[in-house]
Amino acid sequence: MSQTITVFTTMKNEGPYMLEWVAFHQALGVDHFVIFTNDCDDGTDEMACRLQQLGLATHVPNEVKEGGNPQHQMLRRARHQPKVKEADWLMCLDVDEFWNIRCGDHSFGALISEVEQRAGQPVDAISFAWKLFGSSGNISFEDKPVTEAFSMADQEFPHHSGRAYGLKTLFRNNGKFTRFGPHRPKGIEEGKEDQIAWSDAGGNLFPAADVGWRAWRGFDHKFGRLHHYSVRSLDGFLIKRDRGRTNHIRVDQGQSYWLDMNVNKETDQSILSAAQRSSDLLAELKDDAELGQLHSKACGWHRARVSEIKLRPDWVEFRAWLADNLV
Repeated sequence: MSQTITVFTTMKNEGPYMLEWVAFHQALGVDHFVIFTNDCDDGTDEMACRLQQLGLATHVPNEVKEGGNPQHQMLRRARHQPKVKEADWLMCLDVDEFWNIRCGDHSFGALISEVEQRAGQPVDAISFAWKLFGSSGNISFEDKPVTEAFSMADQEFPHHSGRAYGLKTLFRNNGKFTRFGPHRPKGIEEGKEDQIAWSDAGGNLFPAADVGWRAWRGFDHKFGRLHHYSVRSLDGFLIKRDRGRTNHIRVDQGQSYWLDMNVNKETDQSILSAAQRSSDLLAELKDDAELGQLHSKACGWHRARVSEIKLRPDWVEFRAWLADNLV
């Protein structure tokens, strides 16, 4: 039975992190990536174009008017993409999010099988809750896999902050959802919510009408968590703040965001085995002459941007505060 999976995402200046993320999720069973980009300076858009030439992705320029919302625009446009229309399963995923599947061979196929076995029926949606990963004390931006560089995270429970309850959803492309959201599919026909089999990450069904953007009470993490590397290093966070947000575009990613998302409570290296299985795929991507060059170019751009930001007088105080609150 076909289980093709397509991921749709939006990116801006994510070049150094892009290939690891693609290779990692390829190894888990993702078949195609639909990558929307806007206003890139580091070559992220060029990397997406090359991935398209290699047959791994579809690149879509995501032109956004001043003050527009790149992610919401992507979510509206993604529905019309051929690779989205023809996939069996879909999900919206950001480049700082990695599915850590804890069952079977740690693939999406194994996850679907385990969830449906425990649920006792086919399911339409499977949600994973975030596990926030902090800076792990890293100051400098380095060209190193995120899954290796950042191992300090939130504890399994209770969660560090209200933001830590966020979830993402793998959902069946069967016509039951007519709209996409960043955290879960939407657009269920009125009166048919009880026909949706929506599972947590442990195979327990939950009323679809009650699903929001956050994990619900009693949410089971048996089959995995979504590792969310939202801040990365201090220097990496400077780039992120300078770039601006893809969703809540008018909200500064400043001190409150760092305090909520920079969680370094315990070591979690459980994702490393999956990362290791994707290492050959990552090496193949970097061995492509064009992608390898573009990856190096992106890393160089990020180093130069960090150096420029550090010269800005109005960022000195913020940088000092980050250093004082690194872990």
